[in-house]
Amino acid sequence: MNIEYNPKYPSIEDLREVACRRIPRFAFEYLDGGCNEEVNLRKNTTEIREVELVPYYLSPHQSSDTSCELFGKKYDAPFGVAPIGLQGLIWPNSPEILAKAAVAHNIPFTLSTVSTASIEQIGKVTGGKFWFQLYHPRENRLRDDLLDRAEGAGSEVLVALCDVPSFGFRYKDIRNGLAMPPSMSLRNILQIIGCPNWAVNTLKYGKPRFETLIPYFPKNLNIKQLGKAMNETFAGRLNEEKLKPIRDRWKGKLVLKGVASIEDAEMAIRLGLDGLILSNHGGRQLDAGQSSIRTLPAIAQHCKGRIKVMMDSGIRTGPDIARTLASGAEFAFLGRSFMYGVAALGEDGANQVISLLKIQLKQVMEQVCCERVADFPKHLVKLNKS
Repeated sequence: MNIEYNPKYPSIEDLREVACRRIPRFAFEYLDGGCNEEVNLRKNTTEIREVELVPYYLSPHQSSDTSCELFGKKYDAPFGVAPIGLQGLIWPNSPEILAKAAVAHNIPFTLSTVSTASIEQIGKVTGGKFWFQLYHPRENRLRDDLLDRAEGAGSEVLVALCDVPSFGFRYKDIRNGLAMPPSMSLRNILQIIGCPNWAVNTLKYGKPRFETLIPYFPKNLNIKQLGKAMNETFAGRLNEEKLKPIRDRWKGKLVLKGVASIEDAEMAIRLGLDGLILSNHGGRQLDAGQSSIRTLPAIAQHCKGRIKVMMDSGIRTGPDIARTLASGAEFAFLGRSFMYGVAALGEDGANQVISLLKIQLKQVMEQVCCERVADFPKHLVKLNKS
């Protein structure tokens, strides 16, 4: 696919600034924020940018290739779209927009259980070329039905989420009364009036709903009832006992997301999982935890050759992807960057972000004389920190 982008917005930060003006504040703060004092949110982005690469300018270098293989499939770049909840609240129809763009650019798209598009809809949009992230329900019959639906829609990879044993305590969302659909306080209504493009598109595509979960809830729940139903259906801890039947039932590739320790990584290996995504949920769950980039080198080294190690959280740009790969990850996932693009430019925003990331990543590779994605660790600067 030809890589084209709008030079008016040459950076992800440009798109973030436009998104901030174009969507209601409650939607932007949900996208942009973290939990508690947002310490870990800031550490994610700050500490990934402390990673340094060394260039070998005089080494033989023919060209740089951003393509890579993951789970037997060749992708055009070593990054994909992370699962994002409440996507349609941020920008209407955004799951479908991002899924189509990901297929066109040959990168993976991951659908969240709590996104605003159904498993079946994304299966149609992508022709089955998508990953599905499972929030583990309390009831096994719901788990099995979700797995059957994902398999029926052609999902290539199942991602079991382990880092939401409790819902994050997010001050901004609490103040905004965030819910699905959003509460119609005077404050929120005024924000919607100030964002006519968002409002018109929301009318066009309808109120955002948890489309995948509609079959499991009674009809016509009000906001308070829906929140209670979500808590009762999905609150709980993923553990070895719950992972085993998923591994037995799911015949495709199975990935564990939210890993932050060698102990959890070792359990995933023991249970026969195919991959890990190191993640702290974008700084949205545990403010007192480490950044994902801080946990990556030790876990990647421990797991090398035994299981695929990937990472999300704090990755925003092409250079960030390069830093992540150099630190030991075999693949990277981004969430906020894609949503900034779609919120800023609608359908054009998805292509804008993917194109920018590809261009930025290839520029880094050519600059440091890195020919293959797998060679990035050779360029890592190892600092002796006291």
